Amino acid sequence: MVMTTAHVTCPLCEATCGLEVTLDANQQVTRVKGDDKDVFSRGYICPKGASLGALHHDPDRLTAPLLKRDGEFVEVSWQEAYDEIARRLPPIIEQHGRAAVAVYAGNPGVHNIALTLYGRVLYKALGTKNFYSATSVDQLPKHYSAGTMFGDPLAIPVPDLDRTRHLLILGANPLVSNGSLMTAPDIRGRLRGIRERGGKIVVVDPRRTRTAAFADEHHAIRPGTDALLLFALVNVLFAENLVAPGRLEDHLNGLDDVRALAEPFTPEAVAPRTGIDAGEIRRMARELTSDNAVVYGRIGTTTQAFGTVASWLVDVLNVLTGHLDSPGGAMFPLAACQPTGNRRPFAVGRWRSRVRGLPEVVGELPVATLADEIETPGEGQVRALITVSGNPCLSTPNAGRLAAALESLDFMISVDVYLNETSRQADVILPGPSPLERPHFDLAFYQLSIRNIANWTPATLPSALPQEWETMLRLTGIVAGQGPEADVAALDDFVAADVARRAGLAVTQDRTGPARLVDLMLRAGPYDVTLADLEAAPHGVDFGPLKPRIPEVLCTASGRIELAPAEIVADVPRLREELAKTADDGLVLIGRRHLSSNNSWMHNLAPLVRGGNRCTVQVHPADATRLGLTDGGLASVTSRAGKLQVPVEVTDEIRPGVVSIPHGWGHDADGSRTRVASANPGVNSNLVADETLLDVPSGTSVLNGIPVEVTPV
Repeated sequence: MVMTTAHVTCPLCEATCGLEVTLDANQQVTRVKGDDKDVFSRGYICPKGASLGALHHDPDRLTAPLLKRDGEFVEVSWQEAYDEIARRLPPIIEQHGRAAVAVYAGNPGVHNIALTLYGRVLYKALGTKNFYSATSVDQLPKHYSAGTMFGDPLAIPVPDLDRTRHLLILGANPLVSNGSLMTAPDIRGRLRGIRERGGKIVVVDPRRTRTAAFADEHHAIRPGTDALLLFALVNVLFAENLVAPGRLEDHLNGLDDVRALAEPFTPEAVAPRTGIDAGEIRRMARELTSDNAVVYGRIGTTTQAFGTVASWLVDVLNVLTGHLDSPGGAMFPLAACQPTGNRRPFAVGRWRSRVRGLPEVVGELPVATLADEIETPGEGQVRALITVSGNPCLSTPNAGRLAAALESLDFMISVDVYLNETSRQADVILPGPSPLERPHFDLAFYQLSIRNIANWTPATLPSALPQEWETMLRLTGIVAGQGPEADVAALDDFVAADVARRAGLAVTQDRTGPARLVDLMLRAGPYDVTLADLEAAPHGVDFGPLKPRIPEVLCTASGRIELAPAEIVADVPRLREELAKTADDGLVLIGRRHLSSNNSWMHNLAPLVRGGNRCTVQVHPADATRLGLTDGGLASVTSRAGKLQVPVEVTDEIRPGVVSIPHGWGHDADGSRTRVASANPGVNSNLVADETLLDVPSGTSVLNGIPVEVTPV
């Protein structure tokens, strides 16, 4: 049998691994392995990447538009689907205004070049301020802190892992996540490299995660107190005259302000709240002054009550130790396309949500208030919703409330490949091709890469479905008043002309869609490279290690690093109040990840759900004894927002006083069509996540440190 091989960049997580996909004569995927020649991943592959064939061949993946008639979905033609949208969506806008339409953009869209580039065209045409995304249940505090410190919310420094000798990790589990806001294939190999250089890995996490177990040192912190620990580390650096920003001192504002802010946060003051001994805190601070040290914080630090302050302090520590913008420290990638996305000084709170008055950050509102905007009558009430590759009925706090709110909408569209817990609520579902049927370029994650590389993946197989960029433009035409027969080619030419104008280039006609836009951005980029160059290099192009970029990366109004931005400093008194509180005996809930799980959307793939039930509540043995919980028995977990029942897993991997449930599960909703996921439903931990608990500056949901009660069933 004739076999063919294609080399693709995995689009399923942030690691951007190169894969070698083998297909038979019938275009069936027979094998997926790591691409040994990939310039970045060098043959590494994880279970998610190995499941690419299962995703492509998944019989539950939608292959035609669905239209809800009399409460049931039926397959229709694309023209019928667009006609229905044109019949129902424009009248809502005309009668109630553009704010009556909301958008929710999910995580998979960031891994899809068509949705990344053309989604923004649709959103701009809609003109609504009711834009929501997975960012406000994930990483928004990091964008906030980067924006206020460096002027650009996309200028997020990443650990220069291949030259690091001392790595302090807070609230991250990269051996499972494969890196997050840190694009780096083969994390295990790279962490092993730190040891081989004589270095050290320290993990701060309430659980002994896979990364914590691999590390040289683990500190089981009380959830939600990372900002206190980080401020104590800053305090020690100043108190012991260890502050040495080096060449960064000429580019800093606010050094004395940070010194004053840190004074109350002594190791002795924070130790009772964090659960980490004051002497250990002092030693950790001193070790950060060693060569090639770096602090890295991720979702455990961003999805907590002080997510923005914690995110800021991570970079403050890297500045104070002279390890920001320095090899082996935290550095700014220089991507081949759009090295930074905003050359104007960063601003937040340009508008606020109608009901709760929550601030806009990077053009979006906190998804924790979407249900408020749907439920609350009055001018500006959300009456229609477009979801793009998202499943907020599983992935947002108090998800049960949001699911109920969606039932009251006048109209809903979902752009999704599955009929899932959210899209089942839609009136029209528009599917897209599989990852092997569309081109791929990791526009977002090359801006977070620990090495400057680029790789273009052409579509491996033809698609019977329209490409998603065409779908986005058809929807754009409808909301722009051109109707369901909008000229997609003309709209695409308009988009390309705008990109070319901003890049100072002539628009080209030899390509269409994302390929043309990526080519224009490459030509305007820093490396004198074109898309043709990437097409001629199927294993990627390596532009080399990260290099210092200060001051040219800065776009604050002052042109300097704002070490004490007023927007963040304003939240420090709230953190200072925590020092006066005593640690209570109540339980708090945190989430967790699994290597074979990717949020909620890959649970329908049999290779990724093999084995025992992973959806358990982990409880420390001392808490289990105190509460009368037994391993394997059922427990009821209750918060202000709701209640769920979940099997108990008694383990000493979790800190006393803390319980853990993985996120993204709960596939038992009536009307969804995901047979594998439905057979392995688990529980939706977001049923007990409280939508009223937010990080104040950014509005990001608190998903770690939620007060709960746990009782045996």
